[in-house]
Amino acid sequence: MKTNHVFYEQKLPISLEKAWDFFSSPLNLSKITPPSMNFVITSDYTSETKMYEGMIITYKVSPLLGIKMDWMTEITTVKEGKYFIDEQKFGPFKFWHHEHHFEEIDGGVLMTDRLSYAVPFGFIGSIANALIVAKQTKDIFDYREVAVEKMFGVYR
Repeated sequence: MKTNHVFYEQKLPISLEKAWDFFSSPLNLSKITPPSMNFVITSDYTSETKMYEGMIITYKVSPLLGIKMDWMTEITTVKEGKYFIDEQKFGPFKFWHHEHHFEEIDGGVLMTDRLSYAVPFGFIGSIANALIVAKQTKDIFDYREVAVEKMFGVYR
């Protein structure tokens, strides 16, 4: 199994508390996901629900050719105000481990994502990753960067 690793950083001109409050709410994920993904959270959470260890979040997503897929992640680790980790229980990937880190910096917050994933189907999955999945993953993070800047402003 080939594991792919992705690293993203973004500086936000907001307090650590505000960043944590926004990103630790599962319902906000759809606000920073490209509309083309048709991303819908199917878990029964409210805007007041905050992430906790063991939390299961279910989604419908259309990552490829508009085909709807079920996706379930578990929040496996939460260190309040510092980081949380989500891992796929079932969905489009063979393996998914996503760390979301937050660090207070001068004038805002440094948000860091460390994503490790593997695409199923062996050699064919490796080709799909090279041709489609890696670019789509980059596009999702690029979209998120712009969406977050529209909400919170640009770090200067």
